[in-house]
Amino acid sequence: MTALEQGTAMDSGDEMGAIETIRRGVHFSPELKEGVGWTLVLAALASVGQIIVPVAVQQTLDQGLNGPDGPDVSFTVLMGIGAALALMVTSWASYAMTRRLFTSAERGLATLRIKAFRHVHDLPLLTQNTERRGALVSRVTSDVDQVSQFLVFGGLLLVVSVGQVLVATVVMLIYSWQLALVVWVCFAPLFLSLKYFQRKLSDAYRTVRQQVGLMLSAISEPVVGAAVVRSYAVEARTQARIDEAIDEYKTASTRAQGFTAVSFSLGGLSAGLANAGVLIVGIWLGFADDITAGKVLAFAFLVTLFVGPVQMGTQILTDGQNAIAGWRRVIGILETPADLVDPGPDGRTLPRGPIDVRLDGVTFAYPGGPPVLRDIDLDIASGTRLAVVGETGSGKSTVAKLVTRLMDPSEGAVLLDGVDVRRIAHESLRRSVVLVPQEGFLFDDTIEANVRYGKLDATEDDILVAARELGLDDWLAGLPRGIHTAVGQRGESMSAGERQLVALLRAQLADPDLLVLDEATSAVDPALEMRIGRALERLMSGRTSITIAHRLSTAENADEVVVVDKGRIVQRGPHADLVAQEGSVYAGLHASWVSQQGS
Repeated sequence: MTALEQGTAMDSGDEMGAIETIRRGVHFSPELKEGVGWTLVLAALASVGQIIVPVAVQQTLDQGLNGPDGPDVSFTVLMGIGAALALMVTSWASYAMTRRLFTSAERGLATLRIKAFRHVHDLPLLTQNTERRGALVSRVTSDVDQVSQFLVFGGLLLVVSVGQVLVATVVMLIYSWQLALVVWVCFAPLFLSLKYFQRKLSDAYRTVRQQVGLMLSAISEPVVGAAVVRSYAVEARTQARIDEAIDEYKTASTRAQGFTAVSFSLGGLSAGLANAGVLIVGIWLGFADDITAGKVLAFAFLVTLFVGPVQMGTQILTDGQNAIAGWRRVIGILETPADLVDPGPDGRTLPRGPIDVRLDGVTFAYPGGPPVLRDIDLDIASGTRLAVVGETGSGKSTVAKLVTRLMDPSEGAVLLDGVDVRRIAHESLRRSVVLVPQEGFLFDDTIEANVRYGKLDATEDDILVAARELGLDDWLAGLPRGIHTAVGQRGESMSAGERQLVALLRAQLADPDLLVLDEATSAVDPALEMRIGRALERLMSGRTSITIAHRLSTAENADEVVVVDKGRIVQRGPHADLVAQEGSVYAGLHASWVSQQGS
């Protein structure tokens, strides 16, 4: 499946119906259905308890105060005590149900959030790049939050509301089928229109959730790129983009809330008609001796019990559409296949030691674009230092991503020690192969914590030994707090060269058998460049290494140089042999490097 197809699959969840969404959501969060039977029993008990007051009022009025033998004080007191005890039981049932719902909902959503975050990391880079970062983050944060709020609060109220409506209807039918019919006739327009409003709300809130992601992207990008925004004085343009995103979210949210307002107003209108109808028809039936005063008064309470849950249920259904829209988007992520599938226990394990690499007929194309690499055949013997050079856009960085299996080729295979990388267990692959990217990303923590990503169980002594091996111990000693120095967000408290040193130290601690380096092009001062060069020499010692070379010295010191041009390998050999080929691609690159150094 291509990244473009995966992006489509990621959005396919938006087409699911509400019931199907809930079914799939429960599949991903099985905790949501744990103990649901007892929760429903408690919900039924809490719902039945709501009719205690109307029944007690009716019995007290008709039997206790207006009984055939006159007022019966003992019966009235007994009804009061019974009602009080019943309300205590009802309150306990409501508390127990709330606690169970809250616990199961939060456990289930914690599982959903963890699965979503993990799956995002399992997706290939191309798939992640099909969505803006803010939109992707919103799927596993704010979208899950919407589901959480609905299940914890809306789900609880919906269960109780449905139970109250059913119980109130049964009691109303027992007291007077005529008045029960009046109530249902008054609410019929609202009930009949719910499906229409549900469809409209579903579409509206799907747009709202999408706009939330776009708004987060519009806001987060300028924050990350604040230096560029200020340097080029584009604050006004950036603010205009943010304002536009916020305005589009406001428009989508206002439209959704408009449908909510109409449905809620219909509920209020139906409630008014029901109360008026019960009063008018109840008096008429009373004059005809078809109903007692106690039942009419009880009916007034029952209508309130009926109206409140219906209006609440209407609001909950509205909020539910927002939650369902968010749930669909999270499920869309979880159901997006990860192309870089870990073969797991069936995967091969690479032996330790320098690795030989082979690219066999490798072709690669980004989604919707022409091939970046075309039919590449390349053999790299174990222990070889290989430099890959070429003009910008030639495809050399793609080679690094394929060898480290950040992406898989469109055609052909990448083999390490004769094994297709797609058949190697991820744990073994990540232990044996390390990529030092062009921009060494650092987390907002100390140097020690960032270096330890190379080996999670490394001690402070292990880190200091690795620093000595690379000749970086004096550099660390010169920092304010040594390895405990904070690097800042994205490593911004350090220079570009220092960030590269931390990345090299992290790679040394990982102790890979195959080292792939995409050299940073950031300009650094000569002293730091020399330190980086010496560290690289020591890091590559005794290992197979592939370096995407941007510096003349790297190509000169490599055992072999591969020249990539327009997606094909056009030259290969030692530096001295290639530079002697006048008019060749490599000779031109070499001349450019020399001229840059001279200037």
